[in-house]
Amino acid sequence: MLLDILYIIIGVTLVLVGADRLTEGASALARRFGVPEIVIGLTIVACGTSMPEFFVSLMSALNGTPDMAVGNVLGSNIMNTMVIVGCAAVVAPMVISPSTVKKDIPATVIASVLLLLLCIDSAISRIDGIILLAGFAAFMAYTLYQAKSGGSKVESGESKVEGEKPSTLLQIVWILLGLAGLVFGSNLFVDAASSVATQLGVSQSVIGLTIVAGGTSLPELATSVVAAYKGQSAIAIGNVIGSNVFNILLILGATAAITPLQLEGITDIDMGVMLGSIILVWLFSFTRYTVERWEGLVLLAGYGAYLAWLLY
Repeated sequence: MLLDILYIIIGVTLVLVGADRLTEGASALARRFGVPEIVIGLTIVACGTSMPEFFVSLMSALNGTPDMAVGNVLGSNIMNTMVIVGCAAVVAPMVISPSTVKKDIPATVIASVLLLLLCIDSAISRIDGIILLAGFAAFMAYTLYQAKSGGSKVESGESKVEGEKPSTLLQIVWILLGLAGLVFGSNLFVDAASSVATQLGVSQSVIGLTIVAGGTSLPELATSVVAAYKGQSAIAIGNVIGSNVFNILLILGATAAITPLQLEGITDIDMGVMLGSIILVWLFSFTRYTVERWEGLVLLAGYGAYLAWLLY
């Protein structure tokens, strides 16, 4: 048991460091080839922060624990909306832009409803996975269109530090090392978490919804809380929204397209909490376009109640 816990810690560390190195390397490489900053943020960086969830879910599915794969995504989304937004709002009230309330948060609600509908038969088939991936492609196309039509100007500040840029070879090395960390770390993490679950008699779905989801949500938690503390609430809420959409449409879509997922330990309550939590954040955002501290405390209390129900 103690060895498995050590493996869990090592696995989480490898996954988080791997995601960081992959994101940094890919972003630097993209900038070197002149890819606009907005495109980097919406694709490479967003994908990079979701890589822990992707690799853990994929390895869980391939290792025959689909409940952990789906539980990881559901648990991450629940943590994103209730714990991360809750903590960020408690640190500093989060000001939400009207466009985020009217366009971006509804995208997460739609993705959650779509997943709920696809899971009615207690399975996510390859066809369902392809539908989710199509939804992700549509979301990205719409987001990039909005960015371009909004007249976003990309400022290139690289010229003043041209001589300090890492070489292309070094950036590629970082990408490869990041991928290696993600693959080995997620494998180690999933195997150890499964072993602990078996020894404690806890279901794979509960482990996925709690321990695994908590571990893979650490990057989002750190990013959002620090952003809120610095008064950058747009980054904090944008991080949560982007992560939730990526988790459902891209991660579950790609995982199901590779290996169909049979759901046994995931309940309607888990699905309902995921959908209800983002709707609650949406409603809070309508009040003066701000998530207040007391609303953050409500979200945290809600997660505490859900966690108590899970472990009861």
